[in-house]
Amino acid sequence: MTAFFSTQLDFILFFYGLSFILLGTTCIAIMRIGRPEAWVVLGLFGFVHGSSEWLDLTAMVISDSPAFDVVRLAVMTTSFVLLMEFARREALRLGLKAPGLWVYIPLLALVAAGGVTFGMTAAVAFARYIFGFFGAMATSLVFARLAQTFSGFTKRLALCAAAGFAAYAVAAGLIVPTGKVWPTTVINYDWFMQLTGVPIQFVRGMLACWLAFSIWSIWGQNLIAEVSSARYTRFIHRQFVFTLIAMAAILVAGWTLTELLGQIYKHNVQQKASGDIDLLASRLRAETAALDGMVKALAGSPAILPLLDGGSQNQIGTAKSVLDLNVDASGAALGFIFDRNGKVVVASSGGHTARLPASAADRSAPDFVKSVTGEAGYHFAFDPRSRSLDYYASYPIRNHGAVIGVAVLKKSLGLFAVDLKYFDHPYFLVDPDGVVMLTNRPDMLLRTLWPLSTEQSRQNARQFGKLIDRPLVENEIADATWINFGGARDFARRRHVGHGGWSLVMLKPIQQIYASRVLGIIITLLVTVMTLIYLFGKERWFHDSIQMERRLQLQNLAQDLRFQATTDPLTGLFNRLKFDQTLSIELSRSARYGSPMCLVLYDVDHFKDVNDTYGHQVGDKVLTQLSHVVSGSIRDCDVLARWGGEEFILMLPGCDAEMARATVEKLRTAVTQVTFDLVGNVTCSFGVAEWAEGDTAEALIARADDALYRAKVKGRNRVETIVRDAEELPSVAQAQ
Repeated sequence: MTAFFSTQLDFILFFYGLSFILLGTTCIAIMRIGRPEAWVVLGLFGFVHGSSEWLDLTAMVISDSPAFDVVRLAVMTTSFVLLMEFARREALRLGLKAPGLWVYIPLLALVAAGGVTFGMTAAVAFARYIFGFFGAMATSLVFARLAQTFSGFTKRLALCAAAGFAAYAVAAGLIVPTGKVWPTTVINYDWFMQLTGVPIQFVRGMLACWLAFSIWSIWGQNLIAEVSSARYTRFIHRQFVFTLIAMAAILVAGWTLTELLGQIYKHNVQQKASGDIDLLASRLRAETAALDGMVKALAGSPAILPLLDGGSQNQIGTAKSVLDLNVDASGAALGFIFDRNGKVVVASSGGHTARLPASAADRSAPDFVKSVTGEAGYHFAFDPRSRSLDYYASYPIRNHGAVIGVAVLKKSLGLFAVDLKYFDHPYFLVDPDGVVMLTNRPDMLLRTLWPLSTEQSRQNARQFGKLIDRPLVENEIADATWINFGGARDFARRRHVGHGGWSLVMLKPIQQIYASRVLGIIITLLVTVMTLIYLFGKERWFHDSIQMERRLQLQNLAQDLRFQATTDPLTGLFNRLKFDQTLSIELSRSARYGSPMCLVLYDVDHFKDVNDTYGHQVGDKVLTQLSHVVSGSIRDCDVLARWGGEEFILMLPGCDAEMARATVEKLRTAVTQVTFDLVGNVTCSFGVAEWAEGDTAEALIARADDALYRAKVKGRNRVETIVRDAEELPSVAQAQ
């Protein structure tokens, strides 16, 4: 599990940052339920902290540098300062004691001092200890206090958020990168990884999801309380469940896609690494194979025998020439002929021969011992003084089957070392103990790749002097394996060169693998953003639709109330209240412009007999049918209303007494021609009053009532008109 998670830090950092950005978005949206300033600060913490994690992801994928380290430290510290500021503001709002803004100055100075004194890692640890732990813990206490102001499920959600921030205080504020200062040397990322098998970033990411969804749920519960709709409540609950499922599915699918893309590139890396190590091994074999062949040919040359069995001077000269030619042809630096006792008979540097002291044979002693027994010997030898690596090849010289001497050729691997410099990945030629003897990374020369035993360390120290024996990797490197090298994940290939346990090791950094995995992360981010936009948009649309329905319902209710307040429920005509309002407006218009206007009061003749004979329900039907007849016979500008009982009132704007009398006469005639169910024909009496300057509504209505009374007295089914301060106009309506 540890090996798996160590290759997944890029995606872990991605969803860690995404969760906090989702938290920030939720806090910005939740502002409308109260305390906007506090939620803005907490939302900014989410945005900045999420961005900080994505900067860490960027450093992992692209590259890191001291300047970028400072930027990431500044962004991370700013995020924790915002978290602490949220807790400080809420504490003040709740009536608790809290320091002023000045408190951040000495705390930031402590972080800076830690960085200057102990390095960047210590500064990161100090920022997490001071701002991360105390900021998250104070926020946890704030949410616990806020929970007391809530009830039911919302209270439980607030307590859940408080617990999440408390856990985050430990995970983000106490578990820090490994540093040189206690307690970073004890409680750190490596300790947590060894303890649990998962990186602390994964735990932080899960806690970030916990916090984001807890606060989002609080927001949802407040929306439910705000809207107070059963439909909206069901929608929010369904959307919450769907969002959890959708986000989990997207992250799992995105993680799978990212891993698949990484595996594809990893396979390509492995293939390319295999080709590179094969090429390098082939290049080394080309360097040594020529020497192996030439030393065998040299040892088998009959011309060499006179050097060992006392030949003539001419034969010895020929033998030396043969040695010189073999040295030149093989590219060797030196050639030796040893007798059976290990004494140098002759040595050659190619252009000339020279007798060397016996001590010159010390380096080839292992080869000599092997060759004197009749076997070929091969050996790499490192010279600590010149810091160069040489290759020795030896072969037994036989005379009639008996070994009488040994031929040795020595070749410098300097050209091979030059070739290594052109590779952009670390390559090492290591001895059987894993000590680097040749590399394209000069700072790693004579370093041990994997741990050595105490005896091996002592032996190497005697041979090469004091070594940097701190191993570069934890275990001996096998072929085609993934290792942690210098704090990074690398792919290692190893090839044994076939001589004395020496081997070639190549490391292939996987930074490009992270770059290939970024495509999966980007796709996951885009799908997540589109899904969240859809979900938030759907919630907004549903919320607005509920509010619109409510507004329409209120409008319809208001219209219905206005209709009920101004309409007679039986006949559907205006009631007395509405008529009074309209009459007041028309009187003002007539007074201002001097336009004529008449008022008509009428009722049904002998209506009591209708009720007594046929019942009130039939009487109501007569009133309703009469209202339809009259309203269908007047102008749109005329106003008809039920005045009370069987009595109605009609306002005729723009009509003088003559015009009104003619109009009302037509109405009277129309009524007499209508047959009413069960009752048959009925008649009406009408009283008309013309407005005169200075008239009030009460005076005008009173005159119309007097005119109606006269019509009743004079026999009913007639029209009577009264004009103020004028003789009564003769009636033109006669009983039919």
